[in-house]
Amino acid sequence: MGIFDKIKHAIFGEAKAAEPVAVSPQQIEPAQAPASPSAAPSPTPAAAPAQSKPATVTVDIVPLLDAAVKKSGQKLDWRRSIVDLMKAVGMDASLTERKELAAELGYTGDTNDSAKMNMWLHKALMKRLSENGGKVPADLLD
Repeated sequence: MGIFDKIKHAIFGEAKAAEPVAVSPQQIEPAQAPASPSAAPSPTPAAAPAQSKPATVTVDIVPLLDAAVKKSGQKLDWRRSIVDLMKAVGMDASLTERKELAAELGYTGDTNDSAKMNMWLHKALMKRLSENGGKVPADLLD
């Protein structure tokens, strides 16, 4: 599991874990259908597309990261700092980890210029979270 996946899991973890709960009522539909015997086969195919919908559910990252900051007990600015974001979700925010994340996300600049790399990382991470089901505020997407 790469650094991005660890961050995504740390942020989305609880929200993604709730998805099976959202699917459970849909899985019950076919059991309710036998009241109308001719309708029994059709709810099963309808339930399959409905089950795939939770995979595309958008997860609002703001309350999740705000809660993570509060839980950390530290004054962290996850909206502007990749280091603070990583600390908020309980990850190692060392330069080594950030360089690995930069490589993962396709950073082509000088990794020894940590200020520039960190700014790029934060924007790239927000974009990638958005592409992977995260609802990211527009001002953080550039």
